[in-house]
Amino acid sequence: MAGQFTRRDLLSTTLGAGVALSAGCAVGSRADAADRLGKPGSFTYCLNTSTIRGQKVGIVKEIEIAAKAGFQGIEPWIGGISKFQQDGGALKDLGKRIADLGLTVESAIGFANWIVDDDAKRAAGLEQAKRDMHLLKQIGGKRIAAPPVGAHRGGPKLDLFKAAERYRDLLKVGDQAGVVPQVEVWGFASNLSRLGESMFVVLEAGHRDACLLPDVYHIYKGGSDFAGLNCLSGRCIQVFHMNDYPADPPRDKIGDADRVYPGDGVAPLTPILRDVAAGGGVTSLSLELFNRDYWKQDPLEVAKTGLAKMKAAVAKAGLA
Repeated sequence: MAGQFTRRDLLSTTLGAGVALSAGCAVGSRADAADRLGKPGSFTYCLNTSTIRGQKVGIVKEIEIAAKAGFQGIEPWIGGISKFQQDGGALKDLGKRIADLGLTVESAIGFANWIVDDDAKRAAGLEQAKRDMHLLKQIGGKRIAAPPVGAHRGGPKLDLFKAAERYRDLLKVGDQAGVVPQVEVWGFASNLSRLGESMFVVLEAGHRDACLLPDVYHIYKGGSDFAGLNCLSGRCIQVFHMNDYPADPPRDKIGDADRVYPGDGVAPLTPILRDVAAGGGVTSLSLELFNRDYWKQDPLEVAKTGLAKMKAAVAKAGLA
């Protein structure tokens, strides 16, 4: 009858409104969303130790370099923390040194097999994650990367619902340790190479601490459009790996070592940074590079250059 809604009409209207309200990208532009939410988010600056990994100076020196260069945070590799302890160092002393230098440990890089299909390997991976988080917590660490290790080189595509359940299990380990694991997008991987599938795992984990660790290079390498960042809040992106990539080699041949300083490549950093800022909150921009040429240079100069170029990119985006 005219003027009456069918059940299908009602459900369609209600669901459509719900999706529009829940996703900032579905209602107007991100700039409009920022206006509705108030002041856009802000950035802090962090050094991922991969950037000076090739100089092999050790974690103590890496921390000192980060502080001298002017970074606010550091993102070490679990392997570096373990080596420090194995060499007789006390982790609580290392944590105090970090704090005394005015730094925070925003995240860390770990490689636990939390996502794999093999039950035994996955159980061992969760135990490794527990150990890694325990090490990290002792130096004041807040978060740890959770890339799709073990499911990144060929093999069948993972069931994303199962991957989300496994991420929830990892988050429960993090609850006990006081460290938040972040699903890391790996553009070269067989699984979780794209923003959409990575965010599916975050959303379906059903845990309030679930979050994403994006990376400029990896988003490009995996083939996702950066516009997808429109849909993510600052709570979802707490750490963002910053870098840039050249026009050549092409996407299918580009590798980790081809990353360059922010602003020295062709990545659309201005809209990327504006979209992340519009999500609100405070996001730590962590400089993550594996450039062999940079590894041949003075590590302090590399760190200073990287920080200056990150700040220049933020200023260019009008967010300084």
